Amino acid sequence: MSCLTVTDLNAFYGRAQALFNVSIRATKGEIIALIGANGAGKSTFFDSVMGLARATGTVQVAGTDVLGRKPATIVAHGVGYAPERFNLFPYMSVRDTLLVGAYTARGDIERNLGIVHSLFPRLKEREGQEISTQSGGERQMVSLGRALMTSPQVLLVDEPTIGLAPKVCIEIAGVLRRLRDEFGLTIVIAEQNANFALSLAERVYVLESGRVKAEGTAAELSENEAFAEAYFGH
Repeated sequence: MSCLTVTDLNAFYGRAQALFNVSIRATKGEIIALIGANGAGKSTFFDSVMGLARATGTVQVAGTDVLGRKPATIVAHGVGYAPERFNLFPYMSVRDTLLVGAYTARGDIERNLGIVHSLFPRLKEREGQEISTQSGGERQMVSLGRALMTSPQVLLVDEPTIGLAPKVCIEIAGVLRRLRDEFGLTIVIAEQNANFALSLAERVYVLESGRVKAEGTAAELSENEAFAEAYFGH
């Protein structure tokens, strides 16, 4: 069953068009990845799905078209969004930041806090710590945790490895796999790190200048000469 279906998505900033007929699909319990360089359109894609950018086309979540609705309504339909970790309130505590994410799922606060703390024990240990004093890896954990507080069925994760040490990237990858395997979440990650994306995602979409230039499984794309040249230099 398709959990997220995006068809012919076009996005605009003023008169400038940023996405051109982008179509993707993600089934329940699947991890897919959007990869591309800076400016390829990955964050714009997420902004469009979340109602944060002007867009045309179709965005369906479990069969319901949500394109053009308010972000809070889209979150209430089961879409969680973990933007880059820089999109956090620096002087808010870890606990309060997580609770901000619960505004559409107030009845699930204790259950979701338990899930977040089981995935990221450090956030339980440091729940009174201000975000501004945390490491980059800890902030990424908070960003993911805040998105999980919304009780999502679809989780959008923007650049989960940017600026992080390899050890932390491995930890983040493990958490994303657990969310798929143990909780059945559908996960869409946007990444510049092609190796990370290919190691994690069942299917990959390659964005370039706002268009889907290639798509396929990790194995299929690894055998694509143009893809290998662009992302691995061979």
